[in-house]
Amino acid sequence: MTFFRWAGAALLCVAALSGHAQDNFPNKTIRIVIPYAAGGGVDAAARLVAQSLGDAMGQSVIVEAKPGGNTVIGASTVARAAPDGYTLLLTGGSTMTLLPLTQAKLAFDPLKDFAPIGLVSRLPFFLTVSSTQPYKTVKELFADPKMKDGSLAYASNGVGSMAHVGTEMLVQSAGAKMIHVPYNGFTLAIADLVTGRAIMVMADLAPLSGQIKSGGLRPLAVASLKRSPFLPDVPTLAEAGYPGTEYEVWLALYAPAGTPAGVLKRLSGELEKALAVPATREAFAKLGHESDFVGPEGIRQRIQAEQKAFAPAVRAAGLAAPTN
Repeated sequence: MTFFRWAGAALLCVAALSGHAQDNFPNKTIRIVIPYAAGGGVDAAARLVAQSLGDAMGQSVIVEAKPGGNTVIGASTVARAAPDGYTLLLTGGSTMTLLPLTQAKLAFDPLKDFAPIGLVSRLPFFLTVSSTQPYKTVKELFADPKMKDGSLAYASNGVGSMAHVGTEMLVQSAGAKMIHVPYNGFTLAIADLVTGRAIMVMADLAPLSGQIKSGGLRPLAVASLKRSPFLPDVPTLAEAGYPGTEYEVWLALYAPAGTPAGVLKRLSGELEKALAVPATREAFAKLGHESDFVGPEGIRQRIQAEQKAFAPAVRAAGLAAPTN
Protein backbone atom coordinates (compact mmCIF):
# COMPACT_ATOMS: atom_id res chain seq x y z
CA MET A 1 0.00 0.00 0.00
CA THR A 2 1.39 3.39 -0.95
CA PHE A 3 1.76 6.11 1.65
CA PHE A 4 -1.14 8.12 0.20
CA ARG A 5 -3.46 5.12 0.22
CA TRP A 6 -2.43 4.35 3.80
CA ALA A 7 -2.99 7.96 4.86
CA GLY A 8 -6.38 8.03 3.16
CA ALA A 9 -7.42 4.82 4.83
CA ALA A 10 -6.30 6.18 8.21
CA LEU A 11 -8.34 9.33 7.73
CA LEU A 12 -11.42 7.32 6.79
CA CYS A 13 -10.91 5.18 9.89
CA VAL A 14 -10.67 8.27 12.15
CA ALA A 15 -13.77 9.75 10.56
CA ALA A 16 -15.66 6.51 11.04
CA LEU A 17 -14.62 6.30 14.68
CA SER A 18 -15.62 9.95 15.23
CA GLY A 19 -19.01 9.36 13.66
CA HIS A 20 -19.46 6.22 15.74
CA ALA A 21 -18.62 8.16 18.92
CA GLN A 22 -21.21 10.78 18.05
CA ASP A 23 -23.82 8.12 17.32
CA ASN A 24 -23.18 6.52 20.72
CA PHE A 25 -23.18 9.79 22.64
CA PRO A 26 -23.47 9.76 25.58
CA ASN A 27 -21.90 6.53 26.77
CA LYS A 28 -20.42 7.79 30.02
CA THR A 29 -21.11 10.37 32.74
CA ILE A 30 -21.53 13.98 31.65
CA ARG A 31 -20.13 16.66 33.95
CA ILE A 32 -21.67 20.14 34.25
CA VAL A 33 -19.20 22.60 35.77
CA ILE A 34 -20.57 25.68 37.53
CA PRO A 35 -18.09 28.48 38.33
CA TYR A 36 -19.90 29.32 41.57
CA ALA A 37 -20.00 27.90 45.08
CA ALA A 38 -22.12 24.82 45.72
CA GLY A 39 -25.47 25.37 47.41
CA GLY A 40 -26.41 28.62 45.69
CA GLY A 41 -29.03 29.49 43.13
CA VAL A 42 -26.92 28.52 40.12
CA ASP A 43 -26.11 25.18 41.75
CA ALA A 44 -29.82 24.50 42.23
CA ALA A 45 -30.55 25.40 38.60
CA ALA A 46 -27.66 23.24 37.36
CA ARG A 47 -29.00 20.26 39.29
CA LEU A 48 -32.39 20.69 37.64
CA VAL A 49 -30.67 20.70 34.25
CA ALA A 50 -28.55 17.69 35.19
CA GLN A 51 -31.57 15.68 36.31
CA SER A 52 -33.60 16.62 33.23
CA LEU A 53 -30.79 15.87 30.77
CA GLY A 54 -29.87 12.67 32.56
CA ASP A 55 -33.43 11.39 32.41
CA ALA A 56 -33.77 12.34 28.74
CA MET A 57 -30.44 10.87 27.63
CA GLY A 58 -30.37 7.80 29.84
CA GLN A 59 -26.99 8.71 31.26
CA SER A 60 -25.69 10.09 34.54
CA VAL A 61 -25.16 13.87 34.59
CA ILE A 62 -23.36 15.35 37.59
CA VAL A 63 -22.73 18.92 38.76
CA GLU A 64 -19.27 20.05 39.86
CA ALA A 65 -18.68 23.43 41.51
CA LYS A 66 -15.44 25.22 40.65
CA PRO A 67 -15.79 28.70 42.18
CA GLY A 68 -13.21 31.44 42.19
CA GLY A 69 -11.74 34.20 40.08
CA ASN A 70 -15.11 35.80 39.41
CA THR A 71 -16.17 32.64 37.48
CA VAL A 72 -12.90 32.54 35.50
CA ILE A 73 -11.59 29.35 37.13
CA GLY A 74 -14.58 27.20 36.30
CA ALA A 75 -15.04 28.67 32.82
CA SER A 76 -11.36 28.18 31.97
CA THR A 77 -11.56 24.55 33.07
CA VAL A 78 -14.28 23.86 30.51
CA ALA A 79 -12.59 25.92 27.78
CA ARG A 80 -9.54 23.65 28.11
CA ALA A 81 -11.51 20.40 28.41
CA ALA A 82 -11.73 17.75 25.68
CA PRO A 83 -14.33 18.86 23.11
CA ASP A 84 -16.36 15.68 23.32
CA GLY A 85 -19.56 16.81 25.05
CA TYR A 86 -18.76 15.22 28.40
CA THR A 87 -17.60 18.42 30.13
CA LEU A 88 -20.03 21.32 29.98
CA LEU A 89 -20.29 24.77 31.55
CA LEU A 90 -23.39 26.34 33.06
CA THR A 91 -22.81 29.96 33.94
CA GLY A 92 -24.41 33.38 34.10
CA GLY A 93 -24.38 35.76 31.19
CA SER A 94 -21.96 38.07 33.00
CA THR A 95 -19.17 35.51 32.47
CA MET A 96 -19.49 36.04 28.74
CA THR A 97 -20.56 39.70 28.61
CA LEU A 98 -18.97 41.57 31.52
CA LEU A 99 -15.65 39.77 32.03
CA PRO A 100 -14.32 40.64 28.54
CA LEU A 101 -15.08 44.30 29.31
CA THR A 102 -13.49 44.35 32.76
CA GLN A 103 -10.49 42.01 32.48
CA ALA A 104 -7.60 42.88 30.17
CA LYS A 105 -6.10 39.39 29.96
CA LEU A 106 -9.06 37.06 30.18
CA ALA A 107 -8.10 33.39 30.03
CA PHE A 108 -10.73 32.63 27.39
CA ASP A 109 -12.66 34.21 24.55
CA PRO A 110 -16.42 33.78 25.07
CA LEU A 111 -17.18 33.63 21.35
CA LYS A 112 -14.20 31.53 20.25
CA ASP A 113 -13.55 29.08 23.08
CA PHE A 114 -17.13 27.92 23.75
CA ALA A 115 -19.92 26.37 21.72
CA PRO A 116 -23.32 27.47 23.10
CA ILE A 117 -25.86 24.70 23.68
CA GLY A 118 -28.85 26.67 24.90
CA LEU A 119 -30.15 29.28 27.28
CA VAL A 120 -31.56 27.64 30.40
CA SER A 121 -33.29 30.36 32.41
CA ARG A 122 -33.58 34.07 33.12
CA LEU A 123 -33.76 35.87 36.45
CA PRO A 124 -35.73 39.11 36.18
CA PHE A 125 -34.30 41.96 38.25
CA PHE A 126 -36.64 44.45 39.91
CA LEU A 127 -35.94 48.10 40.75
CA THR A 128 -37.13 48.29 44.34
CA VAL A 129 -37.47 50.97 47.02
CA SER A 130 -38.54 50.94 50.63
CA SER A 131 -42.28 51.31 51.18
CA THR A 132 -41.46 54.12 53.61
CA GLN A 133 -40.30 56.20 50.64
CA PRO A 134 -42.87 58.29 48.73
CA TYR A 135 -41.88 57.10 45.25
CA LYS A 136 -44.59 55.23 43.35
CA THR A 137 -42.94 55.28 39.91
CA VAL A 138 -39.42 55.35 38.49
CA LYS A 139 -40.03 58.86 37.16
CA GLU A 140 -40.93 60.05 40.67
CA LEU A 141 -37.80 58.40 42.04
CA PHE A 142 -35.44 60.16 39.63
CA ALA A 143 -37.34 63.44 39.96
CA ASP A 144 -36.04 63.75 43.52
CA PRO A 145 -33.66 66.76 43.49
CA LYS A 146 -31.15 64.80 45.56
CA MET A 147 -30.65 62.51 42.55
CA LYS A 148 -28.63 65.33 40.99
CA ASP A 149 -26.22 66.11 43.83
CA GLY A 150 -24.79 62.63 44.49
CA SER A 151 -26.12 62.38 48.04
CA LEU A 152 -28.31 59.31 47.46
CA ALA A 153 -26.99 55.77 47.26
CA TYR A 154 -28.01 52.61 45.50
CA ALA A 155 -27.00 49.17 46.72
CA SER A 156 -25.75 46.15 44.78
CA ASN A 157 -24.45 42.68 45.50
CA GLY A 158 -20.88 43.59 44.61
CA VAL A 159 -18.55 45.68 42.44
CA GLY A 160 -18.75 44.61 38.81
CA SER A 161 -21.85 42.50 39.32
CA MET A 162 -24.70 42.52 36.83
CA ALA A 163 -26.76 44.51 39.35
CA HIS A 164 -23.98 47.10 39.62
CA VAL A 165 -23.56 47.58 35.87
CA GLY A 166 -27.29 47.34 35.16
CA THR A 167 -28.09 50.00 37.74
CA GLU A 168 -25.35 52.23 36.33
CA MET A 169 -27.01 52.01 32.92
CA LEU A 170 -30.26 53.25 34.42
CA VAL A 171 -28.60 56.00 36.47
CA GLN A 172 -26.80 57.29 33.38
CA SER A 173 -29.98 57.16 31.32
CA ALA A 174 -31.81 59.17 33.97
CA GLY A 175 -29.05 61.78 34.14
CA ALA A 176 -28.64 61.11 37.85
CA LYS A 177 -25.58 61.12 40.09
CA MET A 178 -25.56 58.47 42.81
CA ILE A 179 -23.25 56.71 45.24
CA HIS A 180 -22.73 53.00 44.70
CA VAL A 181 -22.66 50.93 47.90
CA PRO A 182 -21.53 47.36 47.16
CA TYR A 183 -22.28 44.47 49.51
CA ASN A 184 -21.21 40.85 49.66
CA GLY A 185 -24.55 39.56 48.44
CA PHE A 186 -28.06 40.98 48.50
CA THR A 187 -29.03 40.17 52.10
CA LEU A 188 -27.22 43.11 53.69
CA ALA A 189 -28.00 45.35 50.72
CA ILE A 190 -31.72 44.82 51.17
CA ALA A 191 -31.46 45.27 54.93
CA ASP A 192 -29.95 48.73 54.36
CA LEU A 193 -32.59 49.47 51.75
CA VAL A 194 -35.31 48.79 54.33
CA THR A 195 -33.62 51.03 56.90
CA GLY A 196 -33.03 53.83 54.39
CA ARG A 197 -29.25 53.81 54.06
CA ALA A 198 -29.70 52.99 50.36
CA ILE A 199 -32.51 54.53 48.31
CA MET A 200 -32.90 51.71 45.80
CA VAL A 201 -31.67 48.28 44.77
CA MET A 202 -32.05 46.12 41.70
CA ALA A 203 -32.22 42.42 42.54
CA ASP A 204 -33.93 39.18 41.62
CA LEU A 205 -36.99 37.98 43.53
CA ALA A 206 -35.26 35.38 45.71
CA PRO A 207 -33.94 37.96 48.22
CA LEU A 208 -36.78 40.45 47.63
CA SER A 209 -39.97 38.37 47.74
CA GLY A 210 -40.35 38.19 51.51
CA GLN A 211 -40.14 41.95 51.98
CA ILE A 212 -42.37 42.62 48.95
CA LYS A 213 -45.05 40.25 50.25
CA SER A 214 -44.90 41.79 53.74
CA GLY A 215 -45.17 45.29 52.32
CA GLY A 216 -41.70 46.41 53.37
CA LEU A 217 -40.49 46.94 49.82
CA ARG A 218 -42.14 48.38 46.73
CA PRO A 219 -41.09 47.18 43.23
CA LEU A 220 -41.22 50.04 40.73
CA ALA A 221 -40.11 48.29 37.54
CA VAL A 222 -38.63 45.11 36.12
CA ALA A 223 -35.44 45.41 34.07
CA SER A 224 -36.41 42.70 31.55
CA LEU A 225 -37.66 43.37 28.04
CA LYS A 226 -41.08 42.00 29.01
CA ARG A 227 -43.09 42.06 32.22
CA SER A 228 -42.40 39.16 34.53
CA PRO A 229 -45.09 36.56 35.18
CA PHE A 230 -43.97 36.62 38.80
CA LEU A 231 -45.11 40.27 39.23
CA PRO A 232 -47.19 40.99 36.12
CA ASP A 233 -48.48 44.35 37.41
CA VAL A 234 -44.97 45.79 37.61
CA PRO A 235 -44.03 47.71 34.44
CA THR A 236 -40.80 47.30 32.53
CA LEU A 237 -38.16 50.03 32.67
CA ALA A 238 -39.05 50.87 29.06
CA GLU A 239 -42.71 51.27 30.02
CA ALA A 240 -41.60 53.40 32.97
CA GLY A 241 -39.87 55.80 30.58
CA TYR A 242 -36.31 54.42 30.40
CA PRO A 243 -35.92 52.34 27.23
CA GLY A 244 -32.50 50.93 26.45
CA THR A 245 -31.71 50.11 30.09
CA GLU A 246 -33.01 46.53 30.02
CA TYR A 247 -30.93 43.70 31.43
CA GLU A 248 -31.35 40.45 33.33
CA VAL A 249 -29.25 37.65 34.70
CA TRP A 250 -29.42 34.58 32.50
CA LEU A 251 -27.96 31.11 32.63
CA ALA A 252 -26.80 29.15 29.61
CA LEU A 253 -25.13 25.82 28.92
CA TYR A 254 -21.91 25.61 26.87
CA ALA A 255 -19.49 23.01 25.56
CA PRO A 256 -15.85 23.58 24.61
CA ALA A 257 -15.31 24.91 21.10
CA GLY A 258 -14.64 22.11 18.64
CA THR A 259 -17.25 19.77 20.09
CA PRO A 260 -18.72 17.71 17.21
CA ALA A 261 -21.82 19.20 15.61
CA GLY A 262 -23.80 16.02 16.16
CA VAL A 263 -23.08 16.05 19.88
CA LEU A 264 -24.03 19.73 20.18
CA LYS A 265 -27.25 19.13 18.28
CA ARG A 266 -28.18 16.22 20.56
CA LEU A 267 -27.47 18.23 23.73
CA SER A 268 -29.31 21.31 22.47
CA GLY A 269 -32.33 19.29 21.37
CA GLU A 270 -32.60 17.39 24.63
CA LEU A 271 -32.20 20.60 26.65
CA GLU A 272 -34.97 22.30 24.68
CA LYS A 273 -37.33 19.36 25.22
CA ALA A 274 -36.47 19.13 28.93
CA LEU A 275 -37.17 22.82 29.52
CA ALA A 276 -40.56 22.49 27.83
CA VAL A 277 -41.76 19.97 30.43
CA PRO A 278 -44.26 21.73 32.78
CA ALA A 279 -42.76 20.13 35.89
CA THR A 280 -39.32 21.44 34.98
CA ARG A 281 -40.65 24.92 34.32
CA GLU A 282 -42.45 24.88 37.66
CA ALA A 283 -39.27 23.78 39.43
CA PHE A 284 -37.38 26.71 37.90
CA ALA A 285 -40.18 29.09 38.86
CA LYS A 286 -39.79 28.05 42.50
CA LEU A 287 -36.18 29.24 42.24
CA GLY A 288 -37.34 32.61 40.86
CA HIS A 289 -36.21 31.71 37.32
CA GLU A 290 -38.15 32.03 34.10
CA SER A 291 -37.27 28.89 32.14
CA ASP A 292 -36.79 30.05 28.57
CA PHE A 293 -34.81 28.05 25.99
CA VAL A 294 -32.88 29.98 23.34
CA GLY A 295 -30.72 28.21 20.77
CA PRO A 296 -26.96 28.59 20.13
CA GLU A 297 -27.17 31.42 17.59
CA GLY A 298 -29.48 33.40 19.86
CA ILE A 299 -26.93 33.13 22.67
CA ARG A 300 -24.11 34.38 20.44
CA GLN A 301 -26.22 37.35 19.39
CA ARG A 302 -27.12 38.07 23.00
CA ILE A 303 -23.47 38.05 24.10
CA GLN A 304 -22.50 40.49 21.35
CA ALA A 305 -25.47 42.80 22.00
CA GLU A 306 -24.91 42.91 25.77
CA GLN A 307 -21.20 43.59 25.45
CA LYS A 308 -22.06 46.60 23.29
CA ALA A 309 -24.84 47.78 25.62
CA PHE A 310 -22.84 47.39 28.85
CA ALA A 311 -19.59 48.99 27.65
CA PRO A 312 -20.55 52.64 28.41
CA ALA A 313 -21.79 51.77 31.92
CA VAL A 314 -18.64 49.75 32.61
CA ARG A 315 -16.50 52.72 31.61
CA ALA A 316 -18.59 55.16 33.67
CA ALA A 317 -18.28 52.93 36.73
CA GLY A 318 -14.48 52.82 36.35
CA LEU A 319 -14.51 49.08 35.69
CA ALA A 320 -13.21 48.99 32.13
CA ALA A 321 -10.12 46.91 31.47
CA PRO A 322 -7.01 48.96 30.65
CA THR A 323 -6.39 49.25 26.93
CA ASN A 324 -2.62 48.98 27.14
